[in-house]
Amino acid sequence: MDRGGCVFCPFLASVPTRAGRKAGVMMNLWLRCITGPKLQRIHREPDPNRAEPNRTGPGPGLGGVRQLGWPYQPRALERHTSSILNWASILWSLSYYTSPLLVFYLYRKGYICLSKLVPIGQYTGTLLILLLGVACLRGIGRWTNPEYVQFITILEETKKNNSPENKKKLASYNFDFRSWPADFRWDEVSSRKGQSPGGVALLKPEPKHRGATDSVLNSVGKLPCQIISYLIANSFGRRMLYPGSVCLLQKAMMPMLNQGQARLVEECGGQRAKLVACDGNDIDTMFVDKRNSQGERGKKLVICCEGNAGFYEVGCVNTPLEVGYSVLGWNHPGFGGSTGVPFPQNEANAMDVVVQYAIHKLGFEMKDIVIYAWSIGGFTATWAAMSYPEVSALVLDASFDDLLPLALKVMPESWRPLVTRTVRHYMNLNNAEQLCKYQGPVLLIRRTKDEIITTTGPEDIMSNRGNYLLLRLLQFRYPKVMTEEGVRAVREWLGASSAIEEASVYSRYEVDDDWCTSVLQSYQTDQTTEFPWTVGEDMTLEGRRQLALFLARKYMRNFDASHCTPLPPYEFQSPWRL
Repeated sequence: MDRGGCVFCPFLASVPTRAGRKAGVMMNLWLRCITGPKLQRIHREPDPNRAEPNRTGPGPGLGGVRQLGWPYQPRALERHTSSILNWASILWSLSYYTSPLLVFYLYRKGYICLSKLVPIGQYTGTLLILLLGVACLRGIGRWTNPEYVQFITILEETKKNNSPENKKKLASYNFDFRSWPADFRWDEVSSRKGQSPGGVALLKPEPKHRGATDSVLNSVGKLPCQIISYLIANSFGRRMLYPGSVCLLQKAMMPMLNQGQARLVEECGGQRAKLVACDGNDIDTMFVDKRNSQGERGKKLVICCEGNAGFYEVGCVNTPLEVGYSVLGWNHPGFGGSTGVPFPQNEANAMDVVVQYAIHKLGFEMKDIVIYAWSIGGFTATWAAMSYPEVSALVLDASFDDLLPLALKVMPESWRPLVTRTVRHYMNLNNAEQLCKYQGPVLLIRRTKDEIITTTGPEDIMSNRGNYLLLRLLQFRYPKVMTEEGVRAVREWLGASSAIEEASVYSRYEVDDDWCTSVLQSYQTDQTTEFPWTVGEDMTLEGRRQLALFLARKYMRNFDASHCTPLPPYEFQSPWRL
């Protein structure tokens, strides 16, 4: 008996080991709950074999109909500790934006010295320790919630094995997008592997040629202005141009954004994805696939580019979606779940990876892709049309030709040289220049009561910068038609503030649509289709006027509304094709 030992000894020896392993697993789970992302909504039950909770709600129709998703309900401990951490985050954001004033105030009060900074550092350290304790308590609250435990387990499994099954389970949740695994990278495409990580190509202003000595002296003399331009662009300038990138605004809009995303996922079958651009920024996208449900329209993909305070959750994606197209929406860098800052280079990098994702991951051909943009989204839309000339069409709603006139409108006249330098070097949204590089069909939608892209006011429709975008496009494509008389006729048509006035101008010049169409078709048959065309070279003055007005009405449509009014589905039409 002594030689063989006790038969229960192996079992008794394994008890502490198993208990230790279980404690280690529980401790690891608790740590993951502490550092895990905020869970906001459960779109659907991730495990189909598991019984769903009995969730009922008003639904879209009758009351008491079960909803597909439900808001995540944190328990009391998690709810209270999350509230404390949220307030801490808001205060940090406020202190960040007011830091120059705060530093100046502390300096005037004599707090910028070692004897004063040490106590401030101690108070700050104590506050950080308290916040760490609050985070640990929040982890305990999450740890005791089965829904959060199930979510964090699926998230960890997906990070280890990013399989389609795990992705599908993870897509059942709406949570902090920073923790979402990447679905597509810019360098996954073989043709992009040699691309510079710095970014895609942009059109640059032509440099002014000077002598070597003159150039050095000018550079030294303009150095203070260059520094000020940089500070303006990277501080309030960027936030004025893209207010949607301000954290406080995003926090205020978060309930609306969550509601919009829930509608896209649960009612429209949207698929959220994280794309990694060549500059390392994460781009938050939403794809709604209608290829199997909407016939010919569903086979077309509309890539939507939002405005300077727009998000795909509540933005212009709804217009083509209601018409029946497949839709791919994305958020600017620094908007929603996207990271980075919305400077032109980062914007173009984001648009590039979105187009690559549509082609190589979603399986759309270039001829089936339409680019649609609202307002400032016209920059990325025209860049995509310039860089991917095979896209089917381009639709620009309430967009402009160049940012500079609009920037000068809101800044003091004495700042003109500084504003010009800042825009051209850091925020050069040259939409018209990029648009003229595209050879395909284009539709411009002008808001007749637009108060944003007019340089004087909404009542002066001739100051709408969409007019200049149309003129630049027509002058490039049809230079022999858009002579001085042609431009004058188009300007008169653009000055009409109602459909009746438009028709009056059109009839006064006796425009014959059939004749104009036949002239263009015969030219297209006999000559190359590449713009610019020489049509109108041997035409009479009356013929050029007619053709100019005909083309203007084909390339631009008026919408009687203000800048921020959502475009109705019936106004979203395909551009004119000859």
